[in-house]
Amino acid sequence: MTLSPPLRSTPGWRAWLIWSVAVAAYILAIANRASLSAVGVDAAERFQADAATLSLFAVVQLAVYGGMQIPIGVLLDRHGSRPIMAIGMVLMALGQLVMALSPSIGIALMARVFLGAGDAAVFPAALRLVATWFPAQRGPMMMQLTGQLGQLGQLVALVPVAALLHATTWTITFGSIAGLGVLFAILVWALIRNRPPERAADVTVNTETGVVKVVTSAIDTGVGIRAAWAHPGTRLAFWSHFTTPFAGTAFVLLWGMPFLTAAEGLSTAAAAGVLSLFVVAGMGFGPLLGELSRRIPTRRSLGLVLPTVAIQLVAWIIVIAWPGPAPSWLLILLVVALAAGGPASMIAFDHARTHNPAHRLSTATGLTNAGGFLAALIAIFLIGLTLDLQGAGTPDTYSLDAFRLAFLTQVPLWLLGAVFIIVERKRTRIRMGLDPERRPR
Repeated sequence: MTLSPPLRSTPGWRAWLIWSVAVAAYILAIANRASLSAVGVDAAERFQADAATLSLFAVVQLAVYGGMQIPIGVLLDRHGSRPIMAIGMVLMALGQLVMALSPSIGIALMARVFLGAGDAAVFPAALRLVATWFPAQRGPMMMQLTGQLGQLGQLVALVPVAALLHATTWTITFGSIAGLGVLFAILVWALIRNRPPERAADVTVNTETGVVKVVTSAIDTGVGIRAAWAHPGTRLAFWSHFTTPFAGTAFVLLWGMPFLTAAEGLSTAAAAGVLSLFVVAGMGFGPLLGELSRRIPTRRSLGLVLPTVAIQLVAWIIVIAWPGPAPSWLLILLVVALAAGGPASMIAFDHARTHNPAHRLSTATGLTNAGGFLAALIAIFLIGLTLDLQGAGTPDTYSLDAFRLAFLTQVPLWLLGAVFIIVERKRTRIRMGLDPERRPR
């Protein structure tokens, strides 16, 4: 049996072109995901929605996103990135078209189902392209770069989408986003290929040993899922992704704009500027954490992940405890602290990639990716529910004190995740032979 030569240590122009198209598609996916973030008040008024109902838009979207991660991982292992990403773009376009035309909350929620299902396909497909078109030694940095460039979609949602809505109509705004989705589905199908042309199958290559592994799904999907979850490294990846990004996701995806404007008293433009800083800071943290992750591969959880969680927790506690509206500098520090969660969460995908064989690559990635969005949907729902229980569930009744109590509901999620990170880190180190196994006395 003759194996194709391993990937070149320096990717060619085609690899970069394919990656660029995938990143552009991911930017649009993030813009779709966050398209209600800057127009949350407009959505509440259009659908006459209270806080719990408004949060339900994001919860449904994230629940579908998280629930689709394992099926998407299995489909990617079987069919590769090109068809799955193209279908994802079509589903998002359909979702935004339904949202543009929706006359009621029920139909709008169905739109978010389509949106979540399509969004679920894009990022895992982009990560798979990194694995199949780039050498393994570039993996951590390319994953960070992919994730952080994708966050430019937040800026698209915060500025152009909001400006277009206020200049035109709801239907034109979301219909335009749907049109972009169709265009990108065509681009993805025309330009992206699952694997380098010299290969007959998707592969990953270990650049240190030269071993070439074919990436294909296990015959028994259930066995593949159970085997991935059985490894403590996958569980460490899941809990790392569960704990680090959810607070930033909840803030930017839905509750940041109402909090900054209705509770903290910022103008819409000033609040958009603060939220834009989230994206800029995240892109700055990405290369830094990617390089640190490469340098301390066995100390990433204690040296990078848990400190990031602690910084987010402390920042929120200070803002919540501040007497009266927080000063601008403190809100900026809060957003910067939350922005670190996204790059830190990318470390989880390094765990998944490191501790799983090639045939479980996308399945393990799906399990990992589900963690962060499970935590985010819980956080978003609890914040909205807590606002409603205080009688502060509509734009007219939002208050600073109500938001303070609502954001405290994030604390148990951080603590739960931190405990499991510590537990699974120890088990992973024992599995790797870095720590001795504790014998029962």
